[in-house]
Formats: sequence, C-alpha cells, structure tokens
Amino acid sequence: MSTDTQDADDDRRKYEFRKVIEDLKEYEGSGTQLVTIYIPPDKQISSVVAHVTQEHSEASNIKSKQTRTNVQDALTSIKDRLRYYDTYPPENGIVIFSGAVDAGGGQTDMVTKVLESPPDPIQSFRYHCDSDFLTEPLEGMLSDKGLFGLIVLDRREANVGWLKGKRVEPVKSASSLVPGKQRKGGQSAQRFARLRLEAIDNFYQEVAEMANDLFVPERHDLDGILVGGPSPTKDEFLDGDYLHHELQDHVVGKFDVSYTDESGLYDLVDAAQDVLADQEIMKDKVQMEEFFENLHSGDLATYGFEQTRRNLVMGSVDRLLISEDLRKDVVVYDCDGVEEFEVIDRRNSTPDHECEDGSEAEVQEREDVIEHLMSIAEQRGTETKFISTDFEKGEQLYDAFGGVAGILRYSTGI
Repeated sequence: MSTDTQDADDDRRKYEFRKVIEDLKEYEGSGTQLVTIYIPPDKQISSVVAHVTQEHSEASNIKSKQTRTNVQDALTSIKDRLRYYDTYPPENGIVIFSGAVDAGGGQTDMVTKVLESPPDPIQSFRYHCDSDFLTEPLEGMLSDKGLFGLIVLDRREANVGWLKGKRVEPVKSASSLVPGKQRKGGQSAQRFARLRLEAIDNFYQEVAEMANDLFVPERHDLDGILVGGPSPTKDEFLDGDYLHHELQDHVVGKFDVSYTDESGLYDLVDAAQDVLADQEIMKDKVQMEEFFENLHSGDLATYGFEQTRRNLVMGSVDRLLISEDLRKDVVVYDCDGVEEFEVIDRRNSTPDHECEDGSEAEVQEREDVIEHLMSIAEQRGTETKFISTDFEKGEQLYDAFGGVAGILRYSTGI
C-alpha cells in the first residue's frame, strides 16, 4: 500500500472514530447508568465476561429501581456483544459503550456501541459507570501527532513554545537588558563591551532556562527542537551550549527568522518546512497552497459542495479537500424525478427545501456530508485530504469555501 493510500485510510478511520466520539459525548444518562469498558488487546475475553458478570451481580444493590434496571440491562448487552469474540479482542483492543440515554420527554433509549481496533492500542482495562460515557482515552488517541520544541530569539527578546501536531502553542517569553551598541559618555569602550557581553550571556542563560524547564520533562517524547532568529544570535546561542545537554541532540535545525515575538514562532514553523515536511501541519499547508495557486492562476480548482460534487461525479477531482471541522448533513430530494441537494446543520431534524421548478420536494436520503463525498471520491479514485483549521488557509477553507474544495485533474468549466 502506498504512503498516500495509507494516509487516506488513516484519515478516514480517524474521522469515523471522531464522529462516533462526538455522538457519544452527546448522550446523557439519568444517574450513573452509562457503562464504558476499555479492553486491551492482551486481556482475555473470558476474564472480561467474569468482571461484567460480577458487576451485574453487584448492581442488584443499587437502591433506585430504574438505575438498577438500566445498569443491569447495559451489562447484559455488553455480555451479549462479548460473545462475538474468541479468546482475545481484535488488534488494539475494543471499547464498548452501553446504557439508557435521555431521549427527551422523560423517555430513554438503550444504546450499545462497539469500537474495534482504535487508532492506538488500549493500555489497560477500565470499567466506568457514570452519567456520561468515558471518551477521553479515545480522544487522546486522535490528538495530533508530532511534538517539536520552538525557540526564537535575538538580543532583545525571546519566545519559547510547542508545535503539537498542527498547533503552535506559545508558552514563555523574556525580554533582555542587553544595552545597545552605543555606550554612554564616560564609559570606556572596553568596559562597555565587557558589560554588554555579560548581559548577552545572562540573557542566553535565561532563554535556555525557559527552554530547559519546558522541554526537558518531555525530552523522551520530543521529535525535535527548532531554533530561529537573526544571525549571529541563534548561532551564538547554540554554539554556546546553553541548552541542557540532553536537549542539544534534539536540535534538528536553525532558521533565519525576522521576528522574535509570538509571531516568530509561526514564522519559524514556516521556515522549517523541509524538517517538518512529514508533519501534518506542513502537509495541510502544501495542499491549501496548491489549491489557492490553482484558484488564482488557473482553472484546476473547485470549491463549495455542489460544484465540488459535480466535479467528483465526473471523475475530474484529483484531491478532495475537506475541513476537519465540517459537521453537516446532505439531504437528497426528489424534485419531480430530478435530484436536488441541500447541505444543512446536522442538528436540523426538519429539512425544508423548495424545488427549483416549484414541485414538491420529497426527501430521498440524508447522510453525513463527508461520508457522502468520500463515497463518491473512492469510486472515482480520488484522494481525500482532511485539512485542519489551525492555520490561516485552513480557516479559509472552512469559513469562505464551506469546508469543501478540490484540486482538479483537468479543467471542466464547472
């Protein structure tokens, strides 16, 4: 399997998990009656069944009849699902959610969901019973990968922060007391130069202390450290061995950066494109830069749901670009034998559409807009790329283009 195909499969799997998690977070139970079980891949199913059986027995002591019944029903449902597995769970383990959720009007619905082979292996067995399903461990698996320390400095100021996946997080800053190059009257040039060098050295030590405090505790998870600033400042800082010795080997590049305030951290990430080429933030930026180039200088770009969908159906879309924050449904209407589409908010339970020819609109189908577009893309051999909103052009995809765009194989005139 090619790297691009693997990335596309991973993106789709992550989206599907993210959607399930968002749905689970919407559920609420009355009292502590929503049961969550995390089962690691090395946990024997028979052991889990025994644990669930024990919990079912202990649930008989719950005073509230309704809560007691709901918890025991949830545990019975979980036991029924566990019968589908042999000795051990599938790769990476399984998570089972079951419970009576609020359906409005004083009514409840029994919900049971099973997530097989999550993105990362489940580390330990967990049994959780509360008014909400336990989703935090799964959310952690879907967080952005890649951890880089960022340092920008000149002789006036410095900023230190993180690049976590696609997110730049400024954390600490410092201003120096280094005097300018012009000495005050009465000071000898030699004494002024010595005081200035001492001030520079003290400032570099202060910056290193900030970086050490931030990065050393995370050194085993660091993918690298990037240092930016004007020459010779960044060179003096690195050549002076100010950083903790365990961090020095993590420095993967130094880059010319004009600004050393918080914006300099973002400039540093942009300047380090080669180092970060395999990181998600740069992959997203490359896709969006190509899209905007085609949008402004040619006719190999498409955007918006309807236009992009038509190009997808024609097979002219090379890459489908979808905002990670897009949460919409598409409703397909039959308008006197002609299909018409409308994108609506996912929570809108009563779509209202007027056919272009004035005929009555009949709802044929309603589904997640991302799944709708990805299904067409897979049939046409089109790659799907999920784009973060954690950078400017990613925000533009969501805000200005409806969260949907494409880079075309050839011009279609649509």
